[in-house]
Formats: sequence, C-alpha cells, structure tokens
Amino acid sequence: MSMTRDEAWNALALHPDPTLEELFAADPDRVDKLTGRIELGEVGIRFDWSKTHLTDELLAEFEALAEASDFGEMRDRLFGGEVVNPTENRAAEHSALRGVGQDASVEEAEALRERMKLLVGAIHEGALGEVKHLIHVGIGGSALGPALAVDALGRDDPKVDVHVVSNIDGVALEEAFAACDPATTLIAVASKTFTTIETMTNAHSALKWLADNGVSDPTGRVIALTAYPEKAVEWGVDETRILPFAESVGGRYSLWSSIGFPIAIAIGWDDFQAMLDGAAAMDRHFRDTDGRANLPLRAAFSDLFYLRLRGCQTRAVFAYDERLRLLPDYLQQLEMESNGKRVTVHGEPSGPTAPITWGGVGTDAQHAVFQLLHQGTHMVPIDFIASIEPGDMLDSAHHHILLMNCFAQGAALMAGKQSDDPHRNYPGNRPSATILCDDLDATTFGALIAFHEHRVFAAAVMLDINPFDQFGVELGKEIARKIEKGGERFDASTEALLKVSGLG
Repeated sequence: MSMTRDEAWNALALHPDPTLEELFAADPDRVDKLTGRIELGEVGIRFDWSKTHLTDELLAEFEALAEASDFGEMRDRLFGGEVVNPTENRAAEHSALRGVGQDASVEEAEALRERMKLLVGAIHEGALGEVKHLIHVGIGGSALGPALAVDALGRDDPKVDVHVVSNIDGVALEEAFAACDPATTLIAVASKTFTTIETMTNAHSALKWLADNGVSDPTGRVIALTAYPEKAVEWGVDETRILPFAESVGGRYSLWSSIGFPIAIAIGWDDFQAMLDGAAAMDRHFRDTDGRANLPLRAAFSDLFYLRLRGCQTRAVFAYDERLRLLPDYLQQLEMESNGKRVTVHGEPSGPTAPITWGGVGTDAQHAVFQLLHQGTHMVPIDFIASIEPGDMLDSAHHHILLMNCFAQGAALMAGKQSDDPHRNYPGNRPSATILCDDLDATTFGALIAFHEHRVFAAAVMLDINPFDQFGVELGKEIARKIEKGGERFDASTEALLKVSGLG
C-alpha cells in the first residue's frame, strides 16, 4: 500500500545524518550514482549531486514522497494543458511554446512564433529602415528573461544592440537613451495586460524621447508584446507590429513567447530556435523520465531535503561564467515568486516552502561572500554552474583558472580543514551541486532554464502548493495606487515619509 504525503515526510525525517566525507567513504560508486547527464545533440549538460547529502535510501524515500504527492498525475496535467493553477483556474503552458504540450496549444504557439519570425526577419532585412538599437521596456518576467538571454547569448556581434529597461527609476531609462541613436531605435513594450504602470510610464517616456529627437512617428517605432492585442491597438500600435502570446503563459515563464522578441532580434532566429529546442529536450526528459533519473525531480529532492529536513533558509547559485551573471536574479523571481507561499493548495498552513535564492558570479563572489559559506554559522546549499568551453578568445589560462576555482570551492566546502586555531578552522560538510555544460550555447542555455522551471514545479507538487499564482506582489502595488489617488491614511512612519518627500 502506498504512503500518504505525511507518512512519506515522517519517514524522511527519521533518516540518519552522516557527513559528506562518510558518505564518500562508504560508497565508491557515489559519483556515478548521483551524476546525471542530458544529451543535446553535439553538446550536453552534466549534473553532479554527489557533494550533497542525498543517498540511495533518501532518494527512495523522496520517490515515495513524489508518488504520495501524485507527481505523475500533476506532471501529466501540466503537459496536457489542464488546470494546474487552481486559484486562478488556469493552465500553465510554457512548454507548449517550445513544442511540447497539448496539440492545440502547440499549434497556436507555432502560429504566433511564425508571426514573430516574419517580423524579426523583416527588421533584420531593413523593412523598418535602419535598426541598430532596441529599447525593450518591461518588468518582472517580461524583463528578467530577455535581459538574461541577451546578456548570455548576444555578446558576440549582436544583430541589434538591445537594452532592457525595467526600473521605473528614470535613471535606468536615461542610461538606455544615452547608448542609442533615436533615428535607428525601436521600442518594444512588453506587458501582458498593456496596463502595467511601470512599463507604460517608461513606454510613454520612450516615445517622448523619440519625438523630442526628431522622430516624426514615434508610435510607428513600437513593437507591442502582449496577451491583450486590442489594448495595444487602443494605445496606438499598428496591428502588424503586435506580437501576441497566450493568457496561459505566466510572466516568469514567458521568454519563450513573443516576450523573447528582443532575444531573437539580438541573436538571430536560428539561435532563438536553438534555445527553444534545448528547452524542449529538457521538457521531454522531464515528461518521460520517472524517479531519481529525472534530473529536475532529483534537484527538487535535494532542495526539499535541505529546506525541510536541514532547516536551510537560503540556497545560493554561483555561475562561474560571466555570461550567466544575471542568472541568480532570474532564478530569484522564478523560485521565490513561484514557491514563496505560506498555504497549501487547500488553503492550509504549508510549513517552509521556497528558500531565499541568491548568488553571484565566480570568482568575484569568492572575495565577497564565501567567508560566510566556509566559516559562518549558516549551512547554505550551493549550485555551481560552469562551462567546459570558454566564452572568450583570450589565453586559455583565464578559463583554466576559472574552472579550477569553481571545482576547488566545492571540494573545500565539503572537506573543510581542521586546525587547532579556531580562527583557521574550516568545519567542512557543506553541500554543493555542480552543473557543468559542455559549452554555453543557445541550446544548453534553453535546457538550463527549462531545468530550473521544472525543478520549481516538482518541488511545488511535493510541497502541495500552487507555484503559478503570485498574489503577494499585488499588495504593495495596491497601496501605491492609494497613495497616488490620495485621501488615505497610513501608519505614522509612512505618513512621515510621504510628508518629507513631498508626496503627502
């Protein structure tokens, strides 16, 4: 007879607590057992969890938890286009954008993608005149995904110079203006509803900048990316320059949709398609693979072990690759907005859900935060991410030193170093996983992002929470609207701040 969810968690809580050193000593096959790989044509990605505290017994118990949580059924619902977001009665069909999902949704995504492909091709061929720059205005998932992908994949001779602006702080927009020639600049406005106040305020300022600098038809330089094309038409955008996406695509899962327009403009359609193909390969692996062999599911096992059984409140991500410097920012939204919940899907208290996700870039982070990781009082599970092939054409010593530091940090965190001097004592037994790409190209990038999407979903299923709503982001916006409207009273501190800043 299968376990209930509570019984599965209780069994996990009874597991012994050996050190990493003891685990390696007890099992000479540990690395092989806890390392997986996904093949992506000529390249692939290696995932190594051997420096975590996972064991054969723990994995079996987590597999029982996944079964008790109806993981297989929920996964089928996700890929079948069924409701997996019960609080908003919505499906979550980001995988259909990559070609893996319900047939009708895949066909719709293909049609919308073809529309975007034609527009991207026309721009690259000069149909809209000379285009050297694109200012992409969005916020949240409408900005984080494009910014990450353009920075990671668009560094070498981009077809169009792309600037992603999300912050309502005018300094951010002025920085983009300073880097662009208005005569050769397009504006992309990315907003699901075409009503987001930060995005639309920035969009109005961008149009004014074009007009003030001699562009006779500023609205004619706008590409709209939205789930509500009629709103973009009302705003003045020509329907031929509106790229819709489905209502069932959440913001933090939207870079695969028309929100990916700035990515395709920067890197070209072939590489954008390769990014989708890499993600689709991970989709098929996640959909078709069961148990611990399923790489995103195994990552979720590790995440939940440290979150629920070891009380770790944070998880760190360090990319030993400058091209992935924005990845921690992207994962913060993906993980914390998805799984940062306090109640189950049934509205009952949930216990701990998402850890605080943070991180940085190696080797810079080694000289900033690794002191705490090695000798501080917090246990922080870490993901190290690197590429075997370098992203530069300089002396190979650069990349060799980079990789040596990456691997050395994982080894040092695990082994530690004992000393009679307490100031020079390193306790060790600190966990890390390593994600090692053969090369960081569009295909591996797509697979890497899809891996993290599915990892978050798998954890949510076992936690019995809804990862697809985000009501927590609305309260502050609601109060901001009340401040703008006036006539409301707030706490004494807020009232004082409004007064001294001239807003009250």
